[in-house]
Amino acid sequence: MWRILMVGLFLFAVQVTTQITTTSTLLAQEGEPRVGQSAQVSDYLQEQLRTTQGKVSLLVVLREQVEPKAALARANLRSANRATKATFLYKELTTTAQRTQASLRSWLDQQGISYRAFYLVNMLEIEADAPLVDALRQRPEVDRLIANPLIDQGLHTLPQAPLFTVVGANEAEATLARPYGLDFTQAPEVWALGYTGQGIILASQDTGVEWDHPALKAAYRGVITDTTTTTITHLYNWFDAWGTVGRPGRCANDPQVPCDDDGHGTHTVGTMLGDATVISDTVLGMAPDAKWIGCRNMNKGVGTPASYTACFEFFLAPYPQGGNPATDGRPALAPHIINNSWGCPPSEGCDAASLQQIVETVRAAGQMIVASAGNNGSGCGTVEDPIAIYDAVFSVGAHNSSGTIASFSSRGVVTVDGSSRPKPDISAPGVGVRSTWVNAGFNTIQGTSMASPHVAGAAALLWSAVPTLIGDIDMTEQVLIKSATPEPFNQCGEGSSPITPNNTYGYGRLNILAAVQLAQQPGTMTITVTDPISVGVRVAVIDELTGFRHEATSGSDGTARFPRVYAGSYGLTLDGFAATPQSIPLVANEQKQFAAQHADPTGEEEQPELIPRLFLPLVIQ
Repeated sequence: MWRILMVGLFLFAVQVTTQITTTSTLLAQEGEPRVGQSAQVSDYLQEQLRTTQGKVSLLVVLREQVEPKAALARANLRSANRATKATFLYKELTTTAQRTQASLRSWLDQQGISYRAFYLVNMLEIEADAPLVDALRQRPEVDRLIANPLIDQGLHTLPQAPLFTVVGANEAEATLARPYGLDFTQAPEVWALGYTGQGIILASQDTGVEWDHPALKAAYRGVITDTTTTTITHLYNWFDAWGTVGRPGRCANDPQVPCDDDGHGTHTVGTMLGDATVISDTVLGMAPDAKWIGCRNMNKGVGTPASYTACFEFFLAPYPQGGNPATDGRPALAPHIINNSWGCPPSEGCDAASLQQIVETVRAAGQMIVASAGNNGSGCGTVEDPIAIYDAVFSVGAHNSSGTIASFSSRGVVTVDGSSRPKPDISAPGVGVRSTWVNAGFNTIQGTSMASPHVAGAAALLWSAVPTLIGDIDMTEQVLIKSATPEPFNQCGEGSSPITPNNTYGYGRLNILAAVQLAQQPGTMTITVTDPISVGVRVAVIDELTGFRHEATSGSDGTARFPRVYAGSYGLTLDGFAATPQSIPLVANEQKQFAAQHADPTGEEEQPELIPRLFLPLVIQ
């Protein structure tokens, strides 16, 4: 018989620990001969080559890629702090890229073909015609070639879904009242506790930022003020993936100086941390004492896979405009949280897998990636473009000032990659949002683009309140969704009655005060396994609301320890063993034990009604 003793569910803060997985670090090895199969060419690129005279822009993706979680596990760094992980991954990524790209780059140099090298994904950006593509396909180090279309510039659009819409002249000229989204999410109550985003660096990749806007300038990391002087340095604080292309006349003709070619990016930064009290206005942003850095990833609202990659590379390890990202990067200057109020549709060359490796690597480095879910609603299955579709990204839908979901807000599930992944993760204010605009102005607009920076700013508040969460993206997301105000719904096939979570609101509406209160009161759990085997048993405590697995392995004393779990209902499994479950409630500071029959692992004995794991409902109060 198995006997499991449940001990000790205490509510106090503890040290962060995470599990280590051991899988192959590299997806493929350099230089292996290609046997009977050329490198893949994306459908979009094939069509471009068929219909275009001359060269087209494309990305040459190499076979050998760093798998970040496995690399961190091999180096015993899965539980390291954010800076250590980022520094290690930067070295691992750049070393791999430089080694594996050397032969291909030499070959291109000999033919006088220019290129741009990336390391976040091991790839090169080049311009090529059909004969060059055929030659690249035969090289053993090349895995696939994908489109990087330089499409006509104009308003960035998804099908019937612009980045934002202007609410209207009357609302755009609203009073100086504090934007409703701050009060709706209870940000001022968090400020009253002393948490205003201090010590947290927020990043924006968007249409740019008007860095010297009166409501944003003081929060720009490039502005350094002491008692007597103010120094402005854009180095490591700003990068323009487009250089001087598309910069309007009001911007400096120097790509190292921040510029917003539209206004959209300036608006989102204002919602994250804007403070216009210096001009007798009001606080506009969720985390007014956080700092910001930025990157222009779109040219007049249109990006490419290469421009999005360039900004993510800059945020992983900032480097000077015109510098070498593989050698000049400084991961110690990386931001904590990245807001992404954009999507990469097929018209920009993206398919369902285009940016997945990028966001998974950045997340592994301890940076939180927040993204707008998209404006393709109100139909189901409309969260459909990178990067909002990915599990590694915290995706945000939009609601109005009464908490009702916006008609334009994209709904799940994700179908474009066949995953049926629930999305969005959470919802936040995104209708009629007043914030900063270019030319030192203000504007009231709407879109999931406006909802995402509310969540990015809220994460900054959370990390300033509970610094042990910094870089722990899993637990940060758990806190935000477990504390969200539920909004039961069943529009998109969730069931016969409204439920939470759902594919309209996600886990509900953002409530940052509840998130901070929850994060400040973690519980600890100790599970001791006895008879017949107690050492090396894989134990998982599973959140019944979110499905998140807290995993540990029992040590020499048979004990598996879970240092930080949050209030809720949990199940318990002992993986690898079949058992007959017993239902025993457990509340804080109460000890319970139970027995479960151990099934014959050979499968030779009859095992009616047995399940491949033990399940025990737990309640943490």
